[in-house]
Amino acid sequence: MTDEPTSKRQRFSQHEPASDDFLSTFLPTPAAENHSASSYGFENVDPFLSPATSWGFDEFAHDPNYLASQEELRSLLFTTARSVAPTRAGTPADDDQNIGVTSFNIKQVLVKGNRVQYLKNYISQVAPWLDMFDGNRAFGVQLPALAKESPPLMYAILAIGARQLERKEKTQSSFDSLELYQEAIRLLTPLLQARDTHVISACVVLCCLEMFSASAQDWRRHLEGCAAVFDAFGVNGFSGDVLQAVFWCYARMDVCGALISDGTESTLLRPSKWLPLGTPEDFAESLFCSTSSPDMYANFAVYLCAKACELISDRNKYLELGEGNGCDTQQFQDRWSRLWDQLSNWSLCRPKEMLPVETTASAPFPHIFFAHWAAISSNQLYHTACVLLLSSDPKRKSTMAPSPTSSILWHAKRICGISLANPHEGCLNNAIQPLWIAGRLLSHSSEQALVVKTIRHIEAMTGWTACWRVRDLENVWGYKVRAAI
Repeated sequence: MTDEPTSKRQRFSQHEPASDDFLSTFLPTPAAENHSASSYGFENVDPFLSPATSWGFDEFAHDPNYLASQEELRSLLFTTARSVAPTRAGTPADDDQNIGVTSFNIKQVLVKGNRVQYLKNYISQVAPWLDMFDGNRAFGVQLPALAKESPPLMYAILAIGARQLERKEKTQSSFDSLELYQEAIRLLTPLLQARDTHVISACVVLCCLEMFSASAQDWRRHLEGCAAVFDAFGVNGFSGDVLQAVFWCYARMDVCGALISDGTESTLLRPSKWLPLGTPEDFAESLFCSTSSPDMYANFAVYLCAKACELISDRNKYLELGEGNGCDTQQFQDRWSRLWDQLSNWSLCRPKEMLPVETTASAPFPHIFFAHWAAISSNQLYHTACVLLLSSDPKRKSTMAPSPTSSILWHAKRICGISLANPHEGCLNNAIQPLWIAGRLLSHSSEQALVVKTIRHIEAMTGWTACWRVRDLENVWGYKVRAAI
């Protein structure tokens, strides 16, 4: 499914699993202690990924203090995951682990500098992105309530609120977010073994902060620590309450990382780990549908997109690296057919909340408007998964009944149309990689220009690094799109 068949082995990430043990894949090595350019992926990077951001040199992302703190958090998460005792997830912290929490004075924390503004920005701007698939608003309502008694969670919330403002306002020095980020990590250190909801939530919030300015080839590195903790603590997509919402926030980022890898990697947490322990993957469809929740039905689309990434990665590794994963032609065809049937059922059986309230044929893209937040990205991910499958086996079209759903371009145009018709900023962030996947299939200059304009709009509106994908699209198209569109 790659555009360039040359240097096949170089297409694959350095994070190849060496064994079936999840942690052995990601455990830090002594070399990781050295914060050199090579330790952060700036040397020997995958040639098909663009390392640049639209900012050029981002001072925050290259600040030695940030790099040291980010590595400290990553190592801390791995150490915690590796030392987990065989007890159930969610065990309450004991009194020793709660030292300092009872004396936490939120007013003293917020009175300093612009922290009230950062908290307001988190609640009004950042939390709606994170709550996009959660009608209970775990990030916007439940976590701020928990943060009143949790110093690390409060500092994590303030840090990401500050970082989003800095990104949006293009601040290039004097980062308040860095101080808050470092304080959150310092406070997390003695508490991680507690496995409390607020501690794991703080880790995911900090991971989201890191993603604001993460380069393409460094994306998965920021997710690895959280993946290890979720795996070790047994947190999954059906854990319930806040942990479930936090998991799905992570899962969407994990899918973005798999999409960025362009067929070379699955998600860090294999989709089987997204289900309750011992659940056969054949039961996934009935498990998601049995919840009678539109949010979980939307999460089902995230899961199916992850399954598409997994299948394509397994097939590419089998063909290009000779990996003995069993994904020969017969297994690939069988898995492809099952997944295509699941995607078709997902679209046909959508609850009313997942259906568009308005669909209008227009040029160059259809106007498809949704009222439910989760419907926006879940439908876009459904079309993305269909594009991935159709791209991976283009001969299948000749055996399929004629219909719009068998057209790869039909799906690509609907990906673009959804982003244009739905202004919710959280959904715009999640649209960056689907727009890249759809955009490289477009051939008309008017379509290409509109996709570029949309990606630039996403970065301007949200502060989320996006415009590196414009340069990647221009490389595919063979020309540079004019800046003023």
